[in-house]
Amino acid sequence: MDRRRFLIQGASAALALGLARIGRAQSSSASGAASPSARDSLAADEPSVTLAVGGDTTLGYNLQDHFDQQLVAGKTKDELWPLYFAGVRSLMHDADVALVNLECPFTERGEKLKKNFNFRARPELVSILKEGSVDVVTMANNHTNDWGKEGVKDTLKTLDKAGIVHFGAGLHLKEARRPALLERHGLKLGFLGYYFQAAPDMLEPVEVYATRKQAGVAGCYEDLDCIRAMVREDVSALVRKVDVAIPYFHWGHEGSHDIRDYQIELAHLCVDLGCKAVLGAHPHRLQGIEVERGVPIFYSLGNFVYGGIKEPKDPLTMLARLRCSRLGTTADVVPLQFTRWPEAPFQPFVLEEQAREDALTQIMSFSAQFATTLPQLEPYRGRPLPTAAAAADSVGAPR
Repeated sequence: MDRRRFLIQGASAALALGLARIGRAQSSSASGAASPSARDSLAADEPSVTLAVGGDTTLGYNLQDHFDQQLVAGKTKDELWPLYFAGVRSLMHDADVALVNLECPFTERGEKLKKNFNFRARPELVSILKEGSVDVVTMANNHTNDWGKEGVKDTLKTLDKAGIVHFGAGLHLKEARRPALLERHGLKLGFLGYYFQAAPDMLEPVEVYATRKQAGVAGCYEDLDCIRAMVREDVSALVRKVDVAIPYFHWGHEGSHDIRDYQIELAHLCVDLGCKAVLGAHPHRLQGIEVERGVPIFYSLGNFVYGGIKEPKDPLTMLARLRCSRLGTTADVVPLQFTRWPEAPFQPFVLEEQAREDALTQIMSFSAQFATTLPQLEPYRGRPLPTAAAAADSVGAPR
C-alpha cells in the first residue's frame, strides 16, 4: 500500500518534531551519519520507505475472551474486527509497511507444548490484523510453537490466506531463517526474525525452536556463539540482496527495563553488518532506544494489541516510526497506552498533552545509558520521572 501520508501527517498522533527535522538532528548528532549533501539528497530525491512497528501482539487468551463476550452482548463480528486497532489504525495505515510481533499461533488444533504458559487464537481472529492494516508479522518468539507443528502450520496458512507476510518461523529451521522480502517505492526490504535468551533469562523448553526436522522459530537455545553465527550468516546474505535489512529480535529479561549485554552485542553486530534498523520485543516492558552510528535500535517495543494481561501495572508502550532509504534511517516514537481495563481493553491509544510528555520522559530515562538516542528524546534527558512512572512495578501476569 502507498502510505506516504505517514511522513507528512500524524493524524491525532502528530508529534512536536516532524520526521524531517528528526532526520536532520539525528544525522548531526550521530557519528557516521550522512553528510549534509546526502541529507539534502535524501529529503529531495532519495526513495524512502516508511515503517510503523509495534511490539507484542496477542489476539488469543484475554482478548479472545473479550471478543466472545462482546458477541454475546450483541456486537457483530464486523463491528469487532476493527475495534482493537482503532486507536492506532491511522498510524499503521499511513505507513508503507506496518509490522508487529505476532505472539500467538492461529490454531484450534495441535498438541499443547509443555511449558509455563501457552497462547493461541482462533484463525478467524486474523481479521483483526487485517482491519488494523498490518502488512507483516514476525513469528520469532516463545509462543509460536505453543501448539506444535499443527499450530505452526495453521498459522502460516492463515497468514498466507489473509495476505499478511511473515518471517521468523516455519515447519523447519531453513524456512524459519528465510527472510521476508518486500518492495516499496523501488526499494527492496528484507526482514529476519530470531528468538534468543541467555541462560539466566530462559524460561522456555528447547522445543520452541525449529530444527532440520521440527517446526518452530529461528534462533538458538541459550547458545550465544550459535546465535552470533546464525545472525552473521543470515544478515550478511540478506544485505547483499536488499536496500534495507532489518532484524526483529525476541530477547531480554521478561518484566524488566534493563537491557542485557547480549542484546547490545547482537544489535551492534547487525549494525556492523549493514542493517538499517534493529527491532526488539519480549520483556513486556519498554526498554531504551540507542542510535549506533546513525542506526536506531529499539531494544524492546513493549506490548501492543496484547491480550496476555487484563490490568497491567505498567500500561505504557510505544509505536516506532521509521523512514528508511539506501542512505540511512530516521525515526521517532508515538507514546501509547496499550490497554484500559475495563473500558477499552487491549485497544492501544495515543497519549496526548501531559501524558505524552510524561511518557517521553520515561522513555528517555530507559535510554539514558546510551550516548546517543533519538533526537526526539534528547530534550527529556535528565528530567525527573513522573511519580506514577517512578513507582511502576512488574506487569504481574503469566506469559
